[in-house]
Amino acid sequence: MKILTTLKKNKEYRTVYSRGKSVADRHLVIYFLANNLEYCRFGFTVSKKVGNAVTRNRIRRLLKEACRLNSERFPGGYDLVLVARRGIVGLEYKQVEDCLL
Repeated sequence: MKILTTLKKNKEYRTVYSRGKSVADRHLVIYFLANNLEYCRFGFTVSKKVGNAVTRNRIRRLLKEACRLNSERFPGGYDLVLVARRGIVGLEYKQVEDCLL
């Protein structure tokens, strides 16, 4: 079983937001920054604007699973922060995976 390495500290998130670059679509924003490691570290953010706690946690689980199953597709050496937008509510796993890739 593959395990994702995640960003834990607020400082790590702030560094990626301030120094990193971003790409976006209707459902997802991805911030990325080189980390000089051999592997990727992931961070997941779902705002209270998206929905209640149950909805936010489901979205977070879908994003984590999509990253875990497709981890070999991401180039090593980056910190990635995935920020969910309101439009992601109600999407199925395959649609979330398509947005991510």
